[in-house]
Parts: sequence; C-alpha cells; structure tokens
Amino acid sequence: MMTETPREDGVLAGLARFCYRRRRLVLLAWIVGVLAVAVGGFGFGAASDNDFSGGSSGSAKAQALIERHFPEQQGDTLTLAIRADRGIDDPAARQRIEKVVSTLDASPVTGPVTSPYKDPSLVTRDRRIARTTIPLTSQNVKTSEVLTLVRAVRDASGGAVTLGLAGEQAQKAEAPKQGPGEAVGVVAAAVILFIAFGSLVAMGLPIVTALMAIVGGIALMKLVGYIFPAPDFTVIVCALIGLGVGIDYALFIVTRYKDALRDGDDPEAATVKAITTAGHAVLFAGTTVVIALLGLFAMGQKLMTGVGVAASVTVLVTMVAAVTLLPAFLGFTGYRINSLRLPRRGPRGEGGGAGATRRTPAERWAGAMQRRPVIAAVLAGTGLLVLAAPALSMRLSMADASVQPHDRGSYVAYQILSEGFGPGYNAPFVFATPIASRDADLRPVIDAVGRTEGIAYATPPQISKDGQAALFMAFPKTDFQNKATPDVVHRLRDDVLPKVAGGKDVQVGGPNAVVIDFSDAVGARLPLMIAVVLGLSLVLLVALVRSVTIAIQAAVMNLLSIGAAFGVLTAIVQWGWLGKALGFPTTMPVTSWVPMMMFPILFGLSMDYEVFLVSRIREDYVRTGDTRASVATGLASTAKVITAAAAIMISVFMTSVFGPDIQVKQIGLGMAIAVLVDATIVRLVLVPAVMELFGKANWWMPFRRNPTPVPPRVEEPAGV
Repeated sequence: MMTETPREDGVLAGLARFCYRRRRLVLLAWIVGVLAVAVGGFGFGAASDNDFSGGSSGSAKAQALIERHFPEQQGDTLTLAIRADRGIDDPAARQRIEKVVSTLDASPVTGPVTSPYKDPSLVTRDRRIARTTIPLTSQNVKTSEVLTLVRAVRDASGGAVTLGLAGEQAQKAEAPKQGPGEAVGVVAAAVILFIAFGSLVAMGLPIVTALMAIVGGIALMKLVGYIFPAPDFTVIVCALIGLGVGIDYALFIVTRYKDALRDGDDPEAATVKAITTAGHAVLFAGTTVVIALLGLFAMGQKLMTGVGVAASVTVLVTMVAAVTLLPAFLGFTGYRINSLRLPRRGPRGEGGGAGATRRTPAERWAGAMQRRPVIAAVLAGTGLLVLAAPALSMRLSMADASVQPHDRGSYVAYQILSEGFGPGYNAPFVFATPIASRDADLRPVIDAVGRTEGIAYATPPQISKDGQAALFMAFPKTDFQNKATPDVVHRLRDDVLPKVAGGKDVQVGGPNAVVIDFSDAVGARLPLMIAVVLGLSLVLLVALVRSVTIAIQAAVMNLLSIGAAFGVLTAIVQWGWLGKALGFPTTMPVTSWVPMMMFPILFGLSMDYEVFLVSRIREDYVRTGDTRASVATGLASTAKVITAAAAIMISVFMTSVFGPDIQVKQIGLGMAIAVLVDATIVRLVLVPAVMELFGKANWWMPFRRNPTPVPPRVEEPAGV
C-alpha cells in the first residue's frame, strides 16, 4: 500500500522508536489495559439486544400499542407440541403427556400450564396432535433453566409419543455453543504464516498481536454496547473480522521488518522503517474498513448501527496494536525474528546468472493477461456476472425453527405444529388497534382479514384491561420462510385494512411482521448505504492514489467481486447448492442483516488489496512510463503477500462453517467467497487486463499540470 517516504523525525517514526525502546513499558501497558477492559467488558458489559423492531414500521406501531395496553402479554412463552400416533387418549400416551405437563407446570421459571385434556381447542379433531403454551415468569430467564425444560421434554419422547418444545428461548437454549471455530482459524493462519515466513518466531508475532487486540476490542465493544446496543451475533462477527484484519496487518509489518533486516538495517531502524511504511499502510487499511463499517449508519437500523460501531471498535484496536504492541514485540525479538526456521531452498533468480533475469510466474501471468486484455477482461467480467446472477433472486428473512438442524427439539415442535394446526401456526400475525370503548365492533375488520387470500383463520378480539385497545391474531396458510407470507402482509396493509371500516387504525405486528418489515427496510435502504460507502471510499482512494480512473476501476471491480459473493451465497443458502455439505440443514432465504453487513466489510477489505497492488504499479510506472511492464512488476512484487493475506482471511472466515449458528455461517461463507474471488479473478485477471486497456488514461487526474508527478515512495512487503 502506498505510504509516505520514511521520515526519521515523523510521528510514526517517533512512535516506533518509543515502543521499541520502551518495549517493557508498552507490553505491560497493553497487558494491564487488556485485562482491565476485559474485566469491565466481559463482567459488566451491556447485554445483547436482539429486538429488530422499532422505527415507524407497522410492526413497530403494533408493538408499541401492545406494550402500552397489554403489559401482561410481554413475557416470553414456550409451546409444547405433542404428537401421539395412537391418539393422546391412549392410556400409555396420556400418562406420558400428563407427566410432562406436570413437570413443566412445577418449574420455578414457568407460570400455570393448561393441560390439553382440559381445553379441547388445544387438540386436533383426530386427537393425534395437541399443544399447550408455557408462560415464562421473567424476561430474563437463564438459558440453563430453559435448557432443563428442553431436556425434560426430549427425554419424555419415545415409543408412539413425540414431544418438542418451541419458542425463541427454547431454540436459543438447545443451540450448541460456537465451539472451536475461531481456534481452527488461528491454527490455519499459523500454518500459512509459517509457510510464508519460514520461522516460528515470525509466525507467532502476528498471531499474538492479533489475539491480544481481539480480546481488548471485543471487551471494549461490550462497554460501547451501553450506547450502541447490538445483537448477540456481534461478538462472533467481530471475532472473525478482528482475527482476519489483525493478523493481516501484523503480516504486512513483520514482512517489511524482515526485508529491512535483510537490507542491512539494525533491529531498531528496521522497526522504524516497517512502521513508517507498512504501518502507515495499515492505518490507511484500517481507516478504510472503519469508514465502510460506519456506513451502516445509513441503514437507519438501531441494531445494525450497533454492529457497525462494535466492529469498528475491534478494527481500531487491531490498528493500534499493529503500530504500538507489535513494535514492542519486535524489540524483544531483534535479529531472532528468523529463529526456528523452516528448511527451504534458496529463492530462484538470486545470485546472478541466468536465473537472475528469469521472470517470476506472476510476471509471466500478467504478461499473458496483457497480450489478450479484451479477452481476459470479457471472460473475467462475464464470469463474475454469472456468479452474481443468482443474487437477483435473493430473498431476505431471519432464521426460525424450520431451518434448524432436524435433530433439535425446536424443529420437531415446528413439524408437529405445522402438521396439526397448519404451517402458518408458527408465523402468526398480531393485529393491534386503539378503540373508543369496550363495545367497539371489530367484526368487520376480523371478517375481512379472515377472508383475505393467504389467511387460514383469524381469532376473536381481546380487549385490554383499560378498554382502550384491542388485539386479535390471524394465521397465514404459509410458513415463516415462504415467499408468499410477506405478500399477505402487504396485501393486508395496502388493500384489505384501508378499505374496511375502522381498518385504517389497525396495525399488523408480531414476530413474523417484524422480520418482514426489517427485510423490506434493508432492501429499501441498502442502495443508500452502498452509495455512502462508495462515495466516501472513492474520495479517500483518489486522495491516496491520485487517479480518478483507478479509483473508479477499483469501485467497479469491488462491486463485481461482492456481487459474485452475493450470488454464490444465494445459490448455496437459498437454492441449496452444496448447502448440506456446508452445514445448512435446508434451503432458506438469506438472513436479512447478512448482505448489509457483508458489503461494508468486503468493500473495505477489497479496497485495501486494490491500493496495495495499484500503488506498487503506479510507483514503477512513474519511474519507467511503461504501463505494461509496471503492471507485471507490481503484480510480481505483491502477489505473495496478497495471496498470504487472502488465504488467512479465507481460513478465518470459513471457520464459521464449523459453528452452529446458521446466520453466522452465511456471513462467514459469503466473506470467504468474496475474498477468494477478489484475490484471484479480480487481482490476477481483471486488474492487469483493464489497466492494459486504459494505458496512460489509468493515471488521469483533473486539474493536474504534470500527468505523471513523482509519487510518494511506496514501501511494501516485497515478498513474504
């Protein structure tokens, strides 16, 4: 990446010297600081907020009415689903069912439980399937207490009786912990670094630096959560991002340090050179990612703003660690950076002779792309568009019980309830409206809703205790994930309710409507966020590379690689291609927050790789005036470090596939695909081909007298 000519009296140089000479103090400060923040963050940090409602949507207005006038209905509930092959009245089945109901009723965390034998409305006509609701006594019931209930229900199943416990709390309780995914990513990164550096010491520095930064960043994120609340998946997402960028940033600096030592600098001078060159690049890289992440403010979603701020905090801490903690570590290692080496043959082309002029594979590849630039650009662009095509059919939703692994109780309950009471039983709409008196006649509204295409049936109204509001429920004929379900909500709001007397004041809410409104808002505001991120990043990139043409090329190529990632993700998650092999139990829409979270992260990371490559090309072009040779030289100079950095990113992001959270799997998989596409098709094919086609126009900058001024010196890790 492009940096200023190293200045021995600059701010970064002074910081590097201080951290090198006062390395014990710096290390102690980091250890104490991380421990203090960890105690505060992990011990007293803000709780997660998973409420995606809010704003001015219809579901938000319905929720506000319910909270104001029906406070008694604000507690969480579970639903016991029962299927008895010989009917629930079979003596053996009845004994088993009544025992489970008694166990649930006796729990200290549940309210009164109505037996299905006492309420005929809880049983299907054939008496094979039944249900009952279990109210929880508190909004803050511990997951372990709910898990006890889940296990009791699961253990009671057997023979001709199948039982399952449904509800958000039950689904959360039985989900396994995230597991060793991040550890697998760290091991994979260690292997890549060891192969790249050939030294255990050099391998360890980026990993230790990144891990300390991640602990501090996530803990600080939890404290920031009091101001910007974020959902529970934020920790995992921040860990993935922090590991990826943290190790990559340290990789750039350690590589530059090793190059400086090889050029004859002593350890202190090498540290200063590494921080004033690669360290400066790291600050730009991190700033680009942070700017992109803060683009989530444009979505107008409280929780997504929280995710953006949390991830930005993590990236900021990794930046600070790279330019302060890492120089201290370099002070401790000194010349021992190459200790515990991996035996390897000497590099080709060194030492003179014919081998010294032999072109590297990267240069030969760039030459091949430049000889047929139109064909290369068309084939690469067409390939990316083909990969992106499935994104045109992308649907957005949130994971529910229907997409969970089929051995979980929540999925068993979903299947039972769908079979007995219809697929829409798991996706009810809750209608709320203010009323003038208890005598208000809501029958025209309820009848109109019940006759609406796609609605199975509607329930009688319930009047609030203060007599100022009423609510009723309606159940769609389709389930939570069916693409027809959102159409029913829009039909009710746009056509049915406005045309019936009193219907204009009726709001459609409930968990299903909340997800539909959130997904609609994401789809509507995503273009705005893309425009904001594009605009800010282009301004920054033009200022750094001093070329409007290259900045626009970078933006277009980044959009292509991200579009390809969206398309492949849609094909896997929504269409089911390789879905089961990658841990997705069934097809489902893409999680609503995944595309808007992926875009700023990937745009920031892709822009980093772009500048890293193009700045090296530009330096050589200003020196030689030969675009073709400069592209080949730049590609050869940066290929190894980009490959290593991308491999680390892919390894870290792919660890989410080993985890249990289906939604986190999606974002990790999508980001891994995008980085792979960016580091291969874009950097190896599109960039050399497109720059060859543009020629001198690559360096166009308006209002500049000299079209090719001598640029700031570019000091990059020349080889890993």
